Formats: sequence, structure tokens, C-alpha cells
Amino acid sequence: MSWPPVAPPVSYIEPVFRPPSEASSLILQVTNGCSWNRCTFCEMYIDPQKKFKPKSEDRLLGEIIRCGQQLPGVRRVFLGDGDPMVLSFRRLKTILEAIRTYMPSVTRVSTYALPANLKHKTVEELQVLRELGLKLIYVGAESGDDEVLRCIDKGESFATTRDGLLKAKQAGIKTSVMLINGLGGERMSEQHALASAQLVNAVQPDYLATLVLFSRRGNQRIAVGYDGDFTPLTQRQLFQEMELFLSNLTLEKTIFRSDHASNFLVLKGVLNRDLDALLRQLRAAIETPDRVSLRQDYQRGL
Repeated sequence: MSWPPVAPPVSYIEPVFRPPSEASSLILQVTNGCSWNRCTFCEMYIDPQKKFKPKSEDRLLGEIIRCGQQLPGVRRVFLGDGDPMVLSFRRLKTILEAIRTYMPSVTRVSTYALPANLKHKTVEELQVLRELGLKLIYVGAESGDDEVLRCIDKGESFATTRDGLLKAKQAGIKTSVMLINGLGGERMSEQHALASAQLVNAVQPDYLATLVLFSRRGNQRIAVGYDGDFTPLTQRQLFQEMELFLSNLTLEKTIFRSDHASNFLVLKGVLNRDLDALLRQLRAAIETPDRVSLRQDYQRGL
């Protein structure tokens, strides 16, 4: 006796990306690609099949229902791809209500968010989403320096990033901020580090992560935004930039992780509680790199 085939709970247009901390989460691909998709350093959504498009509401609701039926016990859900917060408040509310109804074991929903898309949601709307389970947003701030942000065509500024993050925090949504070590190249390294520290100090995120600028296709796209004047940082210069950044932080209780695959040196701690210990690690890597456990290029897998 043959049984009718069971539809898979979810379908994806690959590649699919998620933050390292969402490794055990169920990924619901609410949108395909990124609505901005102009950042010169980013290669995540440049393949033809990743052209931005929201998934139809009926199709997504069907996936949520099937997940509830086939995947009992799911506790965390990550909404992909690049920026589901571009969707209207009504649509996001519908998605979260469906997760709550059909997947009652879920305790946390998280997503990437562009500050520009937070701008178009009121604090009251964000509070409703928070009450429905959206407890954490990941914001790729990349830099706090307006000149660097213009060079990479981020479409954001220090002010818009700060305001978006503060609005989310006001609504009770936890924030995770990501910055890119080396994004300003040699010429803008200092201003990138200092402005990024200023941004983080202003928003006091719950989580802070840094990764190292890398590209599998070369730095040509990045260099265009710098009028061709872009020199990538050496390993030592990356550590020096990170030292300058950390030295200027005044955080109260931010969980810090610099453990992305791109990083040569893994750093973890709570800021500013563990600041002195982190700075000692960095200074050792700068002064005596042969005595410090650093990732080799083959270990970084880039």
C-alpha cells in the first residue's frame, strides 16, 4: 500500500543565511533576498535567484501550519532572508499570530532588520510585534562612520542606525549589532573604529558582534565606492583597529562575540566588564602573534 507523499514543511530558495547564534532555529523564509541589496561588501544576495521578493502570504501560512504539524517542539524561529521588517506591520502581525497559533512551543522569534525599515514602524507597532513573539532583531550596522557608510552604499547613516535601534529597544525588542572590522580600509580605519564605538555607546545593544571584511570575489566592488583608494588591512592592522574600537567603548552590559569564521582571533566577553581581559588578548596578538592562538586562512574557510 502506497501512502500519498507528505509535503515538506518549508521550501527555500538557496543560499539561505542566518546569524551563527540561530544555528538551532527553524528558518522561515519570509522574503527572498534583500530589498536594499546595494551594499558593496555584501555577496549574500547577488545571485540571480536571490532577487528580492516576499513569499506569498498563503504559501507562508501553509508552511507555518505544516511546521506545527511535522516539527513539534520547535522553540526558536528565525525569519529570513535579508530584511523581513520591510513587510507591513499588518503582514508581520499575521505571520507572528500564525506562529503563535500553529507552533505554540515557540518562545522566541528573531530576524534581520534594516534601520530604514524600523523607521516605518511606530513604537506601538513594534511593541505589538514584541508581544507576539518578536524578541530579537539583528542589525548589520557595519560602521558608525557616515563617510564609510556612503562608500559602501549602505543607505544608512549614524543617525538612522542609532534611531532605529533605539526605537526597537524602546519597544522592548532586544538588539544585536554587527560591525565589520577593516571596512574602512587603511585610509579610514581610525574614523571607522571611533565612530563605530560612538554608535554602540549610544544604543547600548544587548549583543554586539564583529567580523572581518572578506570577499570571495575580490575587493573590486568595495574599491569602487572608495574611488579606487582602498587598501585592505593586514592582520596586525585589524587587531589595532579592534583595540582602538574596544578602548573607546562605555557599555553597561553587552554580550560581545567576535567569533565569526572570518576572524583571526576569537574574542568573547561581556562589555565593559571583561574589557581589560579582551584588550590584553588583542595586545598579545599585536605584539607576539606567534605566541597567540590565531586562526590560519584555511581554518577560516573563506
